Amino acid sequence: MPSSTTELIKSKLDIVEFLRGYLTLQPAGRNFKGLCPFHKEKSPSFMVSPERQSWHCFGCGIGGDVFTFVMKYENIEFGEALRMLAERTGVELRHENPAEYRYSGLLYDLNNAAKDFFKRALVAAPVAKEYLATRGLTQETIETFELGWAPNESEALSMQLLNAGSSPQDIVQAGLSIKTDRGLMIDRFRGRIMFPIHNHTGKVVGFTGRILPQLDHGDTGKYVNSPETPIFQKSKLLYGFWKSKDAIREAKTAVLVEGQMDFLMSFQSGVKNIVASSGTALTADHLVVLRRLAEELIINYDSDVAGSEAAVRAIDLAEANDFSVKVATVEGFKDAADAAKADPENVRRTIEAAVPAPEFYFKKYLPSDRAAFSTPEGLRNLRAVLQKLRAIASPVQQEFWFQKLADLTGVNEKTLEEESKKTKEEIRFVPVENSEEAPKRQVSRAELLFEDLLAIALAKNDFSLLDDCALFLDPTQKEVLRVLLSGKRKSDDPVIDALIDLVVLRESPAEPWDEEALKLKTALAGEFYKERRKIISQAIKNAEARHDEHELGKALEELSNLPTGE
Repeated sequence: MPSSTTELIKSKLDIVEFLRGYLTLQPAGRNFKGLCPFHKEKSPSFMVSPERQSWHCFGCGIGGDVFTFVMKYENIEFGEALRMLAERTGVELRHENPAEYRYSGLLYDLNNAAKDFFKRALVAAPVAKEYLATRGLTQETIETFELGWAPNESEALSMQLLNAGSSPQDIVQAGLSIKTDRGLMIDRFRGRIMFPIHNHTGKVVGFTGRILPQLDHGDTGKYVNSPETPIFQKSKLLYGFWKSKDAIREAKTAVLVEGQMDFLMSFQSGVKNIVASSGTALTADHLVVLRRLAEELIINYDSDVAGSEAAVRAIDLAEANDFSVKVATVEGFKDAADAAKADPENVRRTIEAAVPAPEFYFKKYLPSDRAAFSTPEGLRNLRAVLQKLRAIASPVQQEFWFQKLADLTGVNEKTLEEESKKTKEEIRFVPVENSEEAPKRQVSRAELLFEDLLAIALAKNDFSLLDDCALFLDPTQKEVLRVLLSGKRKSDDPVIDALIDLVVLRESPAEPWDEEALKLKTALAGEFYKERRKIISQAIKNAEARHDEHELGKALEELSNLPTGE
């Protein structure tokens, strides 16, 4: 019987059938294989074991169980993956962890109920529907992204939720109501177009409310966001990502815009690989999410000064997090939403015309008149560009853009390089350590030979071919062999289990197995004796240095008795 909730969930899932909902898998002996969804490849190296209910990619070196797959693919934390898979399998978490359910599951329920309330309110609000129509949104887009309307009343939502049985404290905790100094409850969102914010699996976790222009008297913000809650952290969520992540993964490119309307109008225009930072500054956490799926980031911020400055900050952060960055500038319009409303093709044309970040800097900082470089302001602007070019990691790309700058300014490249070294300003990047990215596995040739031998033994279901290899195995390898000989395919020791996983998930070796096994055993013996000769040679040197005739004699005798072949 499963000993934990996670084990119970895994016991109710067939990992092969579950993963087929994400990628195409084909039989490969006792396993299944497909193209890895986490890196670009032409030949399948992603292996799934029905026997162990695990997966491993031999291309990028990552693997795990159904939980680790969901966490990585959906870009979510373990708790969220647990809830997602529990719902999928019908496992009840409420009784397993009441506290966690109250502060997470209940908040999801309340936000979902609020979303439904706002959607119903929109149907009965001609003034709100008219506003959305004037902005260019179609009914299909409104329904797809579940837009709504918060009535311009103080308690409309709060009373609805209270009458449905929710407690005042929970409604406030969810960020849907505000408690006044007098202890009264007031709806946080009133007289606003409501944009639900979904997490990366599509659950509503918060809202952005845009006040109608005719209700904007300057005493409240144009936009109001949900407060931070246990399920809503603005620095980690990207608006629209739940709908666009597959397109981003396929294109390996993400388009970044500033707000919900820019996102919605661009998405409606056919640009599907797009996200918005939802009215908040771009953060390193946002980029961690995108970098798992995309290699290139196209920044399409507003065309005003504030948008241009925000683009500079976004470029620095994105480049520090290993993105190839381009900038798309909307010509003749304030932002992507206005451009899309005028002509849906405007957005596509803008994205296609995106330029590398250095070209954006050239246009932003460099004056059209070369004589301006003789002025203090002109020199400051030139140094700003040089500072950005100096931050380019690739020497080849850095040289290319220095040459471009020399052509534009008429200043020779050597002089530009000398000038760039004089600036004392430093770009402060925020690098991100992605702990979920598994480092490349470092293994010796002997370890690989042993794993290849085990793969053949598994294919033959005959481990006797390793009977004469005991001398060449280290303690860990002997334990792996012992577990497999016992008929088990799992171990309680995570180190041993990880090695078993690698062997079980290998594609079945091609026959003739006996001939290949003999070659592998010969090579394994050779690796063992080669390493042994190194150890003895060092022992000889140490004995000579200590003038230890006894140890020297023993080492020389062992060396002379070792087989000469490798």
